[in-house]
Amino acid sequence: MATKLNTPDLRPLAPVLERCAQTDRSSLIPVLFEAQAIYGYLTEPVIEAIGQHLRVPLVEIYGVIEFYSMLYSTPIGKKIVRVCTSPMCVQAGGREAFQSACAHLGVDALEPTKDGEYMVEEVPCIGLCDHAPAALVGDTPVSRVDAVSPGSWINDPQAVPLSFVGGEPRWLTCRCGEIKPTDLSAFMAQGGFAGLQRALEQMQPGQVVEEIKASGLVGRGGAAFPTGLKWEYTAAVQGDTRYVVCNGDESEPGTFKDRLLMEGDPYAILEGMIIAGYAIDAHKGFLYIRGEYSRAHKILGEAIKNARAGGYLGEDILDSGFSFEIEIRSGAGAYICGEETALFESIEGKRGYPRLKPPFPTTDGLFGQPTVINNIETLCTAAWILKNGAAEYRSIGTERSPGSKLFCLSGDVVRRGVYEVPFGIRLGDLIELAGGVDGDLQAILLGGAAGAFAGQEDLELSMSFEGLQDAGLSLGSGVVTVINKERDIGQFLLSLAHFFAHESCGKCFPCQLGTQRQLEIISRWVEGKAKKKDLSALRDIGFAMTNASLCGLGMTASTAIVSAFDKWPSLWQ
Repeated sequence: MATKLNTPDLRPLAPVLERCAQTDRSSLIPVLFEAQAIYGYLTEPVIEAIGQHLRVPLVEIYGVIEFYSMLYSTPIGKKIVRVCTSPMCVQAGGREAFQSACAHLGVDALEPTKDGEYMVEEVPCIGLCDHAPAALVGDTPVSRVDAVSPGSWINDPQAVPLSFVGGEPRWLTCRCGEIKPTDLSAFMAQGGFAGLQRALEQMQPGQVVEEIKASGLVGRGGAAFPTGLKWEYTAAVQGDTRYVVCNGDESEPGTFKDRLLMEGDPYAILEGMIIAGYAIDAHKGFLYIRGEYSRAHKILGEAIKNARAGGYLGEDILDSGFSFEIEIRSGAGAYICGEETALFESIEGKRGYPRLKPPFPTTDGLFGQPTVINNIETLCTAAWILKNGAAEYRSIGTERSPGSKLFCLSGDVVRRGVYEVPFGIRLGDLIELAGGVDGDLQAILLGGAAGAFAGQEDLELSMSFEGLQDAGLSLGSGVVTVINKERDIGQFLLSLAHFFAHESCGKCFPCQLGTQRQLEIISRWVEGKAKKKDLSALRDIGFAMTNASLCGLGMTASTAIVSAFDKWPSLWQ
């Protein structure tokens, strides 16, 4: 708990609290962010004032602050230098950049400089894997951070450009980098909101659902649940209140495709959300953006204002009689909130703990109401389908994996970026689109931190759900991280273990304890102190987490690490 020193002037906080109803617990995290911006950090008197107004017990507010890494109850620097040490950034020199940033400013981690201007923080991922090693200096995303001369990027941070985009067809990415993202007229000139117009003017809600079902679209966040069925199940629940939630908490190391869409084509996301709302008879949507994506947050905020002014949000959209509103909510630094029910808890102003399922979000979702939750890529694809039709969508890809997919290529490839290609492309051809391997290929991590490893012998694999499943691999969210032979695979696995141990929410023991034991074993192995029984224990821990964890984080926390030892048994020798 923060120490009560001087009582701050609470008058600047008053307008913030006046905008919130006293019983609106869901305003808690936004209010905490606003208060932190006013006072620098969350002092005890400020927290007490917030608790009294929102009628939330102080113990619960402190629990929320302690849970989220971007909320602080102790003094911090005016500008936080967040250096990424994800597996992708570590192999590119991220840890050295972190250490040099601390040395340059003359501080330890999480210690403000004497003038109070800066503080350095090590973060597990900031979604800039294509720009690794990367950092956030305040709100500015910085690429290729230099460990030799950190002053150059700390004192004068230059914002990274939009991700490189490649591949064909450019169905979802055609506007990214080609128009100003918040230019509504430019969006309209390139087919924007045509899918929404078709839905509102020519189709009944049930017909929209049937179009999505006929397309074969499945979720692009990793679970691959049929989108049309999710919409159908939610629409069928009796009641007057339903919600659409867009999951923009893209926190899986190696994944940055949704950031591209948020920063490059924000109106397409809004269009997909409105279409989903019309299909299920929902009139309110929440767009949840990870806290580290401040640039995307600003772009989408402006896009929402412009869309509302243009008649595409709010009351009686396009004179159709249908009304829909979208509210942005910011994440606060917790990978677990990418899990759908933990995300609901966060929007509701609580610690991001996953819920037991069943019941499922289609019946008991946000605020206990039927809820459709889809990720960014899924909703953009739904908008494209409503404009062009299910048959056109199925004209590429495979029978079981129709359409196009966004893949994130990072690590040791010549051109890191987002590549939009038809499902079914060979893994080797996908890597060649990125200019090929930079060096000699050692390994490929497919599916992200929760994925599995492939090797040279897997380059003929079909990048489709069925193609990878048949090979015992997962497509996940579309991550392809290439590792050349100059990299230390042990350090890569160690950084994966660090990530999951750091991000476990602690709600269930299999994950909380399992990720810590996994980290301990991998640490001993990297140091050359592991024994044969440690490998057996590692597999047992993975089995326990997979079969007993409450949510997908624990269920997949060991997948990549165990797959590496299964594929290359000599690693343990």
